[in-house]
Amino acid sequence: MSMFDGLKYRSVSSPIHSIDPRAKFIYVCILFVIAILFSQLIPLLIILVLQVPLVILAKVKREWIRLLRGSAFFALLIFVMNVISLYFYGGGQSLEAIIERALAMSVRFMVLVESFSIFFLTTSPDMLSLSMEQMGIPYEFCFAFTTAIRFVPVLAEEAQTIIDAQRSRGLDLEGGNFMRRVKNYIPILIPLIVNAIRRSLELAEAMESRAWGASKKRTNLYVLKMGKKDYIFILISIVMLISSIYVWLTVKIPSITQILQSLM
Repeated sequence: MSMFDGLKYRSVSSPIHSIDPRAKFIYVCILFVIAILFSQLIPLLIILVLQVPLVILAKVKREWIRLLRGSAFFALLIFVMNVISLYFYGGGQSLEAIIERALAMSVRFMVLVESFSIFFLTTSPDMLSLSMEQMGIPYEFCFAFTTAIRFVPVLAEEAQTIIDAQRSRGLDLEGGNFMRRVKNYIPILIPLIVNAIRRSLELAEAMESRAWGASKKRTNLYVLKMGKKDYIFILISIVMLISSIYVWLTVKIPSITQILQSLM
C-alpha cells in the first residue's frame, strides 16, 4: 500500500512545485499523447529517462521510486499478457520481436504512471481544485475530484492498518488455493468498506454544517496567475509534442533487435 505515497502530494520547496497546475496538466496530457504515438521500445525508454531530471528537481525521488516499484507487478502483468497474445495472434513474429513489443507496452505503462506521479506529488489538491475552477469547471465536480484524490492514500493506509491488525490475530493471507486467498481478504474488505462509509457520512455532516452549496457565487482567497516560467514550461511541452509528431511521421525508428543484428 506504500506505493500510493507516489500519488500523494508532498509539500516541498522546489521549482516544479511552484509551476502552475494548469501548465503541469498540459505537460501530462502531452506526455500521454506522445506515449500513445510510439509503440517502439527506444522512444518510450527515452521518454521514461527524460522525466528523471524533473523528479530530481521536485525532490520526490523516494516516493516516485516507491510508486514505480509498486507498479512493477502491473507492468509485468502487461508484459506477460502481451507476450501471450502476440505469440498466438501476432502474425508469426519472431520471439525477439514479440518480447521487445511486450516490453514497449510495459514501458509505456510506466511512462504514464511516472508522469501522473510527478503531477500529483507536486500539485496540492487545493491548488488543483482552484485551477480547475478558474478553467470554468463546476465547483461540484472539482470538489468531488479533489476529495477522491485526498482519500485514495488515506484508504490505502487504512487498508494496510487493517491487514496488519488481522495478521496479528493469525489471519493467513498467502496460504491455500486461489479461492481460499480471496476469502481471506473478506475480513479486510468489510472493515475497510464500513470505515469508508463512516468517513463519507462524517464528511457529509461537516459539509452540511458549513452550508456547502448555499452560495452560488463562490469566492477564493487566492487567484492563480500564469507566470513567465509557466509559459516556458508549456512552450517546452508543445515543442516536445511537435518534435515527437515529426519523428513519428518522418523517421523510421529501428527496433533493438534490428540494431543488434546489424552490429553482429
